[in-house]
Amino acid sequence: MTNTARFDPQTLRLFTTAFGGGKRTQTASVHGFSDDGGIENDVVNIHPEITYQTFEGFGGAFTDAAGYVFARMPEGERKRLIRAYFGEGGAGYTAGRIHLDSCDFSVEHYEAVEPNDETLATFTLDRAVKYIKPLLDAAQDAYGEPIPLMASLWSPPAFMKSNGQRNGGGRLRKRYYPLFARYICRYVTELKKIGFHIVRLAAQNEPKAVQIWDSCVYTAEEERDFLVNYLRPALDENGHGAVKLLFWDHNKERLYERAAAMADAAPGVFEGAAFHWYSGDHFEAVDLVRERFPHFKLVQSEACVEFLKFDRNDVGVAAKYAHELIGNINAGMHAFYDWNVVLDQDGGPNHAGNFCDAPFLFDLRMSELEERPVYSYISHFSRHIRPGARRVAFSRCTTDLGVTALQNPDGAVVAVILNRGADEKKVVLRINGKATEIRMPGASISTAVIDG
Repeated sequence: MTNTARFDPQTLRLFTTAFGGGKRTQTASVHGFSDDGGIENDVVNIHPEITYQTFEGFGGAFTDAAGYVFARMPEGERKRLIRAYFGEGGAGYTAGRIHLDSCDFSVEHYEAVEPNDETLATFTLDRAVKYIKPLLDAAQDAYGEPIPLMASLWSPPAFMKSNGQRNGGGRLRKRYYPLFARYICRYVTELKKIGFHIVRLAAQNEPKAVQIWDSCVYTAEEERDFLVNYLRPALDENGHGAVKLLFWDHNKERLYERAAAMADAAPGVFEGAAFHWYSGDHFEAVDLVRERFPHFKLVQSEACVEFLKFDRNDVGVAAKYAHELIGNINAGMHAFYDWNVVLDQDGGPNHAGNFCDAPFLFDLRMSELEERPVYSYISHFSRHIRPGARRVAFSRCTTDLGVTALQNPDGAVVAVILNRGADEKKVVLRINGKATEIRMPGASISTAVIDG
């Protein structure tokens, strides 16, 4: 898409974060632009006149585990945490994700009905909101309005499944498709009454995974049948027509095939595809869906770093996040949800022992809140790329640099540049015949906010 308005760069505000010797440094500076003088080397070109998808924004997950930790934090640390995400000068989050019934990042298993209740007469939110609601309420107070939420389920109630338990995969029995659709609608209805603003929904988290925690398996045909013939009609009939449905909510290596299986559903059934990052980059898969099925939105609904797989002291995991965000934005992603907004010092609680990193860890023993390196790196995107930004074209001098660029609704162009190498790099940012030079330390990330 072409934007006919010419962008004339005037000043660049540069924000840089580097981790040298395990220590973080953060700097800010202002640069002017001048005629490019015919420069050819070390150039990153930005072309605001060529535009792509509109980006919605960034968010994190209000899980049972996060709420449990939040409840045990002193008031001052609670306020610090909420400000860091939703307050003035924070990360600029504008969205959130929740789970309906328990997930692995719950203190324990729970469901909203008692076993074998096919009338939903025992339906209650008491356990579901015990820890999540106080955390969400605090976030919404800071945000100033209801936070748009994505909701996902990890498993139907155990009695509706082929294996009779929340864990270990299993399948939703066909006879329970109508009841499970009603169950989800009841959740949306009751949560709305107490201030949860659910705008999109995935009926199954990771439908290909048989996990030792809450999980359920759907083939593409089963997921399509349930969503098209049962859940979408039930939502519409219960006054939830504005709630959008996402399919898949799993890793990217099979994203294209799942999208192809859903592509010819009636218009309005699906908003798009949700995906995770745990099977590798597969940015090309995201791009394939964007190219072949442009009517689908592309939502990264989860990302986290598992302590079983990564050294908890490795600051390189922050660069992993930046690499993921850059690759997915450039491939056509519309929105990003990180996983838990806060966890304890071990990366839990987690009823399955699947401990993970988070942007903040709270040490329950020392009563101290630790800001993790990943918070800084996510903030380089979320703080400066605002809802409604349009991705714009660029070219770069070397694949040693990760680059993405967007233009905010206020007209400012934002370029995020990742230097994963150990050495300093010179970068010349060039727009419409004007240029300015910046220096990027080794193992750093920079955000350039360019005003016209």
